[in-house]
Amino acid sequence: MKIKKLEKSDMDEALKLVMNVFMMFEAPDYIDEGIVSFRKCINSREYIDNLAIYGAFDDDNVIGVIATRNEGNHIALFFVHGKYHRQGIGKRLFETVIDNSTENMITVNSSPYAAEVYHHLGFIDTDTEQLVDGMRFIPMIYRK
Repeated sequence: MKIKKLEKSDMDEALKLVMNVFMMFEAPDYIDEGIVSFRKCINSREYIDNLAIYGAFDDDNVIGVIATRNEGNHIALFFVHGKYHRQGIGKRLFETVIDNSTENMITVNSSPYAAEVYHHLGFIDTDTEQLVDGMRFIPMIYRK
């Protein structure tokens, strides 16, 4: 497995993975408005173009994606293909974010589904669960 910053040629495959993993693992916990909101973000070229996006590859296939904004200090997307869960891929993607962030802390608005993963990586909750535009999330912070 290798991790690299995504090229434009990798973007369609990466965003397809993000949407598929979201629909399988996170969408069941969301109301329709939240699913529509997420889909709008993923389909917005302006939103995507403002992210630093890294991919984990098995041969030439994208198997995981992590994306940040705010100079690498806020995780905007973090998805690993289901058959690759619990194999350290998410941790390696997160380590890439740590290496490329510019501050001593990284924030995320974790979905309820991913909260355990973020806690395992060392994030702590900074507030209770929120609901905005149908999207459920728990604000969290990681301190280097």
